[in-house]
Amino acid sequence: MVKKKTMHKRPSWDKYFLDVAGLVARRSTCLRRNVGAILVKDKRILATGYNGAPAGLKHCLDIGCLRQKLNIPSGQRHELCRALHAEQNALIQASLYGISVKGSKLYATCQPCVICAKMLINAGISEIIITEGYPDKMAMDFLKQAKIKVRKVAK
Repeated sequence: MVKKKTMHKRPSWDKYFLDVAGLVARRSTCLRRNVGAILVKDKRILATGYNGAPAGLKHCLDIGCLRQKLNIPSGQRHELCRALHAEQNALIQASLYGISVKGSKLYATCQPCVICAKMLINAGISEIIITEGYPDKMAMDFLKQAKIKVRKVAK
């Protein structure tokens, strides 16, 4: 008697890459929001990033969050945050290793803020796939004007 193979359902590419972004987010050192981002081209991961303090500096996990102490709402006063955003870290990682991200897709656990949106536009990102929104209408307006498609995919 031949045993019937059990069918293993493979995740879609979107689900696969968003799962990887979720795993990357677990490295975040932010006390308010853990975000992961990956840059993908031709179904290959080019670079990853999570939100946290610049290399060699103390993390909010260690010294606390100034924005939290001042009760600053999400999406406001980014300049008071000691962390780089996940999207910024992914772009910087690619740059450090000489990897062009032009034409790549960004998979992220959260919608980019306006600062990251501007960087992603200038980096030539072709599409953004997210699992969560973010209170930054201007970012979405900029991405729309730049004709960068943003898709929200359920977890």
